[in-house]
Amino acid sequence: MSYRSGFKAGEELQKKRTTQTLSVADPGFKKQLAKEGITLRQTPVEFLGAYSARLLTDLTNDGTRTVWWRANHPNALADMAASAALGKTTAEKLGPLKTGLVMTSALAPAMAVSGAYDLLNLGEAGRPKGFAQTYAEKGSEDRRETEQPVQEAFERFFLGRTGRPLAYEEAKKDIPDLTPQRYGNFLRSYYQDRGLLGVLKATPENLQGVPEARLLGYPITLPSALGVAGGAAALGVAARTTKQPKTTRLGLAGLAGSLGGIMTGNIINQAISSSSRSQLPTTAEYGVLGTDRI
Repeated sequence: MSYRSGFKAGEELQKKRTTQTLSVADPGFKKQLAKEGITLRQTPVEFLGAYSARLLTDLTNDGTRTVWWRANHPNALADMAASAALGKTTAEKLGPLKTGLVMTSALAPAMAVSGAYDLLNLGEAGRPKGFAQTYAEKGSEDRRETEQPVQEAFERFFLGRTGRPLAYEEAKKDIPDLTPQRYGNFLRSYYQDRGLLGVLKATPENLQGVPEARLLGYPITLPSALGVAGGAAALGVAARTTKQPKTTRLGLAGLAGSLGGIMTGNIINQAISSSSRSQLPTTAEYGVLGTDRI
């Protein structure tokens, strides 16, 4: 066995596979190689040749980068979790439309409480509390108003852009219990903390005073994370306990699991907030924070 023969085997194997990702990290490729008698332990040189072909395919087809692009947003990760829980067999029985409806039932509640937008504030294009509109008039006193509501809504709901934090005095109008300390800590996290490779970062207190992580700027809260986990888990249980999956049953199971996860996250948040705020001085003890606008 030689490096060249391994390279050719890897190249041919990729042509034969009907379902695959082009990422070099795809475990299915290694399993297929083993079926061909090519393993790291028994045929290391041929194995290296096969993976060289795999790596070259990955680099020239954006294999791993495509996986990353697909999974670099919390909503995409949530879809992957729910899809894995539902299972390929169940999804094939339901068909694309019903599968989409079932997954939406399980995931939509969690997405709604992520903090990226406020569904109770549709009059301001879903502007979340404490944040300015992206397209507010330059120099305007009230940055809650936008000059381009359609563009604002598109960026918020489709791109997940929350906008920049309001100045403290303006943000406090949205969040009455906001303190200068919490506000300052959040701004340091928001603007200065690079996090993990500039991709993922977290703060123990967002403007509302609860834990929050941000993946490429998109917020993830305990209610949203537990909502996804609960919805996916419920879908998995429902899918495994029925031979003939029904859209309504699966959808209600996913919805119930998601709402249960959200409620659990809210309870945890309330406990954290109550514990934190009982130890903080009053706003009067902090003095007055500067009103320079961000």
